Amino acid sequence: MVSPIKSLATLGVAILVTTGLARAGEITVYTAYEEDEIKAYVQGFNKANPDVKVNVLRLSTGDLAARIVAEAENPKHDVIWGFAVTNMVDPRILNSLEAYKPKDADKLDAKFRDAQDRWVATTGYMAAFCVNTEVLKAKNLPMPTSWQDLLKPVYKGEVVMPNPASSGTGYLQIVALLQGLGEEKGWKYLKDLDANINQYIKSGSKPCRSARAGEFAIGLSYEFVAIKSIAEGFPIKMVIPSEGAGYELEANGLVKTAKNKADAKKFLDWSVSTQAVELYSAYKGIVTIPGGKVSEEAQKAGLPANVAPILFKMDFEASARNRDAILTRWKKDIER
Repeated sequence: MVSPIKSLATLGVAILVTTGLARAGEITVYTAYEEDEIKAYVQGFNKANPDVKVNVLRLSTGDLAARIVAEAENPKHDVIWGFAVTNMVDPRILNSLEAYKPKDADKLDAKFRDAQDRWVATTGYMAAFCVNTEVLKAKNLPMPTSWQDLLKPVYKGEVVMPNPASSGTGYLQIVALLQGLGEEKGWKYLKDLDANINQYIKSGSKPCRSARAGEFAIGLSYEFVAIKSIAEGFPIKMVIPSEGAGYELEANGLVKTAKNKADAKKFLDWSVSTQAVELYSAYKGIVTIPGGKVSEEAQKAGLPANVAPILFKMDFEASARNRDAILTRWKKDIER
């Protein structure tokens, strides 16, 4: 029996929770991808595999991690898909995965694959500011170009940021600052930045959506939603901070208790295929599979063809290892 908890009928994707045995030709996938991405990717998979029905549960990164851990004794999904590597390597989640190397996974650099084949990272996202140019003009505010600029008093109350306790985007932003500045200077920066933050929002994309609606001047978000906002005609400028952009990789893995492993493996095989790369390139600034190209929309928004020079050198193992301690301190000292 399948019980719907929310319908995305307009997207052609049902968000479901499977409460009984999955049927042949049907899989349940848990993901943190955005809804418009889900639509495009699932349609692409179904074009190649029309006999497999894909049920998708989409939650923000932090909420999805909490759900996977809560369901550990009785997992309801076959595949984890598009999930932050920082969360995937949490032993409580990593130990729920079965070793499986998708077809053609060898074409990915080793740094994008688990050494034991429990996950493969195919895409990623990077931090970006969504700046509403009309709000800046109306309030006579300068264009920020860096994280340091955001500390200027003129931006007080004009900045919104994802809550790192629930948003993978929010977490990558603060952990990149902590890794880049060091513990002492990093925490001081976050406290100083808090003085200008209007609110911390649960979603990684919502700060950009709030900025593009004119509610705030600056939404700290990530490149995909900035690019889409610009393409849709909103008065947004995408700013990659001059210090470098923190980033996260998104990984896929097979759940040990999957009830339909044959079709789950088909899904994972497709996730590293040429067809998948073409779709990823329309939405992602980071595609780990050779052959991906920056989309025309991304180029128009200002994303360089080669993003490597603008990415901060992230230590994902440290991000994962220190996650609980960082979030505990952030909740104690900053969250409101």
